Amino acid sequence: MELRDARTAPPAFRRAANRISVLLAAEALRDVPASRATVHTPLGPADGRVVTGDVVVVPVLRAGLGMLDAVLELLPAARVGHIGLQRDEATAIASKYYSKLPPHLSDSFVLMIDPMLATGGSAVAAIDLIKTAGARTIRMICIVSAPEGLALLEAQHPDVVIYAPVVDRELNAHKFIVPGLGDFGDRLYGTV
Repeated sequence: MELRDARTAPPAFRRAANRISVLLAAEALRDVPASRATVHTPLGPADGRVVTGDVVVVPVLRAGLGMLDAVLELLPAARVGHIGLQRDEATAIASKYYSKLPPHLSDSFVLMIDPMLATGGSAVAAIDLIKTAGARTIRMICIVSAPEGLALLEAQHPDVVIYAPVVDRELNAHKFIVPGLGDFGDRLYGTV
């Protein structure tokens, strides 16, 4: 509720976004390759698991940056790429203005992060770029989604697993998620 509340100030919005992002990332990374390991505590050995797969986190700029620290809290050794897409407000079509991805993605576990999945156009464009760079295993986490975006992403990239805690009712005439939570990036950075 705190993320949706129009009265939530940027610092509280950031904290709430971080908390939900940690939960989403933990769920999305549940099947990342790991192996058994033993650590020696002061009182003896303890068995556990260590991530062995190469994890690459790709935030879609700028709003996706608000989720990045949460993912890196779980996996500080993850490599990070960035994709910059800007949505034309009149047409809702995304255009790329930046892309920097780590090399050798074919054996990586890629986690794309973008808090809002509205029309799905930006998500499809970002995944197209990630796949062109060689990635084969991709997961996406978002905080709020719309049925239209989920349908497009599932049609264009059925192999990408989407983690979204809520599917809102619809998109309005301006292609904003309703009820949504407003512009995530503006609320995150106080540029409303």
